[in-house]
Amino acid sequence: MAFNNVDESISSLESKPQNVKNQAWELQTESYIEQERIWPKNGQHILAHFDEKSVVVYQAFKKTIASYAVENQRFGGPDYNPDRMSWIKPNFMWMMYRCGWAQKTNQERVLAVRITREGFEDILSKAYTAWRQKSEGLQTSNIEVRLQWDPDHNPHGVKLERRAIQLGLKGKTLRAFTDDYILNIKDITDFVKEQYNVLQQKGPKALLSPKERVFVPSRDKTCSDIGLDFVPQQTVVSFTS
Repeated sequence: MAFNNVDESISSLESKPQNVKNQAWELQTESYIEQERIWPKNGQHILAHFDEKSVVVYQAFKKTIASYAVENQRFGGPDYNPDRMSWIKPNFMWMMYRCGWAQKTNQERVLAVRITREGFEDILSKAYTAWRQKSEGLQTSNIEVRLQWDPDHNPHGVKLERRAIQLGLKGKTLRAFTDDYILNIKDITDFVKEQYNVLQQKGPKALLSPKERVFVPSRDKTCSDIGLDFVPQQTVVSFTS
């Protein structure tokens, strides 16, 4: 598997061309156990694989939708419905819980979708929890980004005290996501299956997962609106290319 564990310096990343769309990149991985030790144990936090230019989110689809997305580096095709709310998750282990490590029906292919950081922040700025929607008296039809804070889970599917974020997109925001925000789409199903076998045979101590740290939006209002719990900003992860 071509997953690189070596960090690249921020200065090196900044010296590269500004146009990063469709440039080759590799998902950096790290020991799950080592990461789990530094992640918050409770509260509402965004765990993500990100750098100063981009953020990775995950989606799981059936084969036809995933194949079209990877081949064309965009979503579409006869089986993709742009009028249906599409859910993205920046937390890899939460995605594994939701798709059953790529074993659930119509979720057999897992995609890592690298989007612009500005796009991710735009999505977050438009996100409404059910509580916020009710408090502001908004109708569901007026909301383009649905935010859910759900219990995070460990690799074996055990519920944790920490909560993970998932974002449902529709309307203009979904179109912006598919047409403007996406930089790369990578099929990581083989990696998912490989690590599931590692988990079953050797346990979580041998497990690798994408290198994730706590992501804090740049706007204080966004942090407040989505109910984020604050922790000091952690080390930025740099993608290699």
